[in-house]
Amino acid sequence: MKKILNDPNAYVDEMLAGLVAAHPEHYRLHGDSGKVIARAKDGKKGKVGIVTGGGSGHLPVFTGYVGTGLLDACAIGDVFASPSAEQMADAIRAADQGAGVLRLYGNYGGDVMNFDMAGDLVEFEDITCTTVLLADDVASAPPEEAEKRRGVAGMVYAFKMAGAAAEEGRDLDAVTAVAQKAADACRSIGAALSPCTVPQAGKPTFEIGDDEMEMGMGIHGEPGVWRGKLRTADEIAGEMMDRLLEDMPLEKGDRVSVMVNSLGATPPEELYILYRIVKQRLEGEGAQIVMPLVGRYATSMEMAGVSFTLCKLDDELEKLLNAPCDCAFWRVG
Repeated sequence: MKKILNDPNAYVDEMLAGLVAAHPEHYRLHGDSGKVIARAKDGKKGKVGIVTGGGSGHLPVFTGYVGTGLLDACAIGDVFASPSAEQMADAIRAADQGAGVLRLYGNYGGDVMNFDMAGDLVEFEDITCTTVLLADDVASAPPEEAEKRRGVAGMVYAFKMAGAAAEEGRDLDAVTAVAQKAADACRSIGAALSPCTVPQAGKPTFEIGDDEMEMGMGIHGEPGVWRGKLRTADEIAGEMMDRLLEDMPLEKGDRVSVMVNSLGATPPEELYILYRIVKQRLEGEGAQIVMPLVGRYATSMEMAGVSFTLCKLDDELEKLLNAPCDCAFWRVG
């Protein structure tokens, strides 16, 4: 393992300390665990709080999206490991401004179990919670079993739209409905070229040949739909768009935001090569692209690879997407 670190067991604690030190205008540590990040300044009283949580190793997801017009707090676990229920409860407490808290996170077993337990803990403190799970990875289950799909980069759109709705002053039910609408509007798929290394494990998460790729692999190395020889950028983009559009067909006049996201090691140059084909395909369907996002929005440590996310918009979602937000990794307006 070749990484810039001290003690692998201190990797996440030291990362969070550095994040807060670098961006004190956005983030602060909350509670005693050292693994809850909250806004530097609380949201206004009476605003619905939004929390997320999950394993470290995916920056800017999860902690990076704490900020105005986005999330209020986040519980972060060790690399690729769920935070504890108590850490999640601390995040809920940090986010609560008296109007209830939305738990908005990816569909992973440990996160679901611990967030459910956290909800039980804060229930005795008169904090009302709702839940929306992101399940946007089309490679992880067929449409008829969509509830089993993994949550990946589509959660960035849900953070943005639900966060904007909360800033408008909508109540908990309304913010939850927006988050669910955004989650339902997203479809994602990834392709991996190389593994990453979890510091505490000290070895790659999987093995793959230098001349191979895997289509549909998950952000923790979960199996994809096929593994084979590395294909050209246009072939990779073409198949990824085929799979997304098969799952969520578009019609002429549809408005859609698209994210071409590096899984960690893939440079911007290669993302823009891929975006050429994404734009051609969407325009070929007669769709109009709104706020294309090309860059590093949801990663998997140093994995080489890419994910595409389509978010189909209506007037409400488009307005919320364009509303102001501000965190260390993304600013709108």
